[in-house]
Amino acid sequence: MCGICGYVSKQNITLEQLRAMNDTMIKRGPNDSGVELYMLKQGYTVGMAQRRLSILDLSPAGHQPMTSADGRVTIVYNGEIYNFQELKEELNGYQFRSKCDTEVILAAYSRWGIDCVRKLKGMFAIALFDRETGDVYLVRDRIGKKPLYYWLDGGNIVFGSELKPIMACPGFNGEIRRDILPRFLYQQYINAPDTIYKDVYKLEPGMILKFSYGNVSKWKYWDIREVYNEMSADPSGTYAESKAELKRLLMKATAQRMIADVPLGTFLSGGYDSSLVTAMAQEASGSTPVKTFSIGFNEKRYNEAGYAKQVAQHLGTDHTELYIDENEMFELVRSIPQYFDEPFADSSQIPTMLVSRLARDKVTVVLSGDGGDEFYCGYNIYENEAQAQKLDILGGAAYGISSALHFEDRLPFRVRVVAENRDPECKTQFCSPSYIRIAGEMVRDSSDALPCRYPVESRYGVGNWQIRRMLLDMDTYLPGDILCKVDRASMKYSLEARCPILDTDVMEYSFRIPHKYKYCGGDKKHILKDIAYDYIPRELLERPKVGFGVPLDKWLRGPLRNELMDYINADYLDRQGLFNTAYVRDFVGQYLKNGDGGPATGATFSQLCWS
Repeated sequence: MCGICGYVSKQNITLEQLRAMNDTMIKRGPNDSGVELYMLKQGYTVGMAQRRLSILDLSPAGHQPMTSADGRVTIVYNGEIYNFQELKEELNGYQFRSKCDTEVILAAYSRWGIDCVRKLKGMFAIALFDRETGDVYLVRDRIGKKPLYYWLDGGNIVFGSELKPIMACPGFNGEIRRDILPRFLYQQYINAPDTIYKDVYKLEPGMILKFSYGNVSKWKYWDIREVYNEMSADPSGTYAESKAELKRLLMKATAQRMIADVPLGTFLSGGYDSSLVTAMAQEASGSTPVKTFSIGFNEKRYNEAGYAKQVAQHLGTDHTELYIDENEMFELVRSIPQYFDEPFADSSQIPTMLVSRLARDKVTVVLSGDGGDEFYCGYNIYENEAQAQKLDILGGAAYGISSALHFEDRLPFRVRVVAENRDPECKTQFCSPSYIRIAGEMVRDSSDALPCRYPVESRYGVGNWQIRRMLLDMDTYLPGDILCKVDRASMKYSLEARCPILDTDVMEYSFRIPHKYKYCGGDKKHILKDIAYDYIPRELLERPKVGFGVPLDKWLRGPLRNELMDYINADYLDRQGLFNTAYVRDFVGQYLKNGDGGPATGATFSQLCWS
């Protein structure tokens, strides 16, 4: 696990400047660093840099930038390739000089070209320089576990695992994109390919970017829609067969992610996904107890530590729990912006950072249960999708009648949400238009703003709203919010997080599993729960779903009230020049007084509509 950065540029960016860019990511890779410059034709220089967190092959042989045995290809890379041993056997004849997966990527490129990425199974962000062609490739893993940003500056490109090295690059001016702000206020994160800065982008999951002497081209090597359509056309068979195969693949994925030359453990919240991953990790570990970690809160509504402890005791893990007081969380609130580099408003980033800090005291690698909700229909919103689809025809009639008679505002709120949900490109993203209006009015001059919702749903070609929303979440919310949060929170403490449920084979097989096995008689995530019950008694897991959150509403109207008021100071907002000062001050004032006010509550607008 590492951080990478670099450039292909005609500008004079020195080795020392590149080193300074690289060192902005020291938390991602505290064990080693490498910085190199290479001359290219047409006046270009290629800079490649990496900060290393040593996980496999702790020797200097794993140092990056790494160059192939024939001297043709150089790579900097962040991530883990879990099938690198199998690929190594397939690549016989290459003279390997290390035991790490980085060199396997070089060998694979030498054999198969850039299409080699289709053979890689794992999480990765790769920058690869081919001296023979002059091409530089940027590659991101299939689901977006590892981040990769790039800045296009005329005929130059600068890239990094975070925005920090790009922001530290000479000549970067950091112009804020106003058009993205209403969408951010609505979604509470900024999804790929967008960022908060003009001309700076996130490489989308499953994407390859080729930079060749100033020319940029991109293409997908793995696309959610295409893979779903291909796999779902070949359903898995009976329920028993599907369960057995899914269990086998999950067990294999978990065992692969336990290969490390450093201590390893799991995050354990006591929910289905983390409990299942922990159970499989304990089975793979044999008689050696797996280290598990959870945090607790004195706020009963947000505390699942007791459930996690019961699961840990049942499985026989080496469990560590820590109860957190509010002051520790407030300290994180003040430091969070420097770790995310751009606006990010998912409040669960706070407990995720705290459990990462707890785990890092004892391990360098953790397994997590991320992906279970999106791939197996776990979120409460998916239940609401089923209800909304049944009511859609009635909603259309209600919309027509209420519009004709001009009494839309008299409809009950939830009825209005369904009635006004007429855009075929956003059918599963239902909310009241008033929330979109609020997000727009908060921003100064939002006339050219991006739409708050993602107008893309027809691309999936799926009639079932639950499945369509799941696919949309895999393309947006999962990489843009969940995986971003875990990456930043874990890397703040130089901790690597691995996700068995997001294994390539597991993801692709999940699309073959009939939806009725995932959402069965109103039971969300049915098949995954059934596998969990093979390891853990049902009574330890069955309870209402609780998000990994914090009492944000209580904080904002209590101990963080003064800081919130500082941020809506009229002089501050005017100097910033991004938001409508009077509207924002009135909106936040009403929220503090009455508890009204969408974005300030910390819930997404769609959650406000349907939770």
